[in-house]
Amino acid sequence: FAGVVYNYDQEGVHRAGSGWEQCISIPLVQPDMWELLQQWDNLLEEFSLEEAWLPHRYEEQQHNCFTFALAFINRVRRGRGRQPLSKGEFTERFLLPHTREASRYLALQQQLAHRDFFIVPLAQQEQQQ
Repeated sequence: FAGVVYNYDQEGVHRAGSGWEQCISIPLVQPDMWELLQQWDNLLEEFSLEEAWLPHRYEEQQHNCFTFALAFINRVRRGRGRQPLSKGEFTERFLLPHTREASRYLALQQQLAHRDFFIVPLAQQEQQQ
């Protein structure tokens, strides 16, 4: 995927085009939500400029990057007439399924790496078939 990652820490909001290659991408918007997809970047940029995300507001346990992501998602949900998600709901529905899947892939990769198997990328031609 190509894009920009927004993250929030004690220095405020950061936007990065690289350095997140090892992260897990969690799709939050259905492909048929074309209108929302077109607005997403602008909504996120506007949200990130709000006073709530200034560096001095950061608090490691209660007002952090997770809070930033969940608050943005809930802002979008409210704008679409949907109920906000709690931290627990968001974790259960969106984060845990993807982290479990990633964990399974990592375990498989480690097992293969220690059993004299090699993981070789497919040639471009084979990938397209």
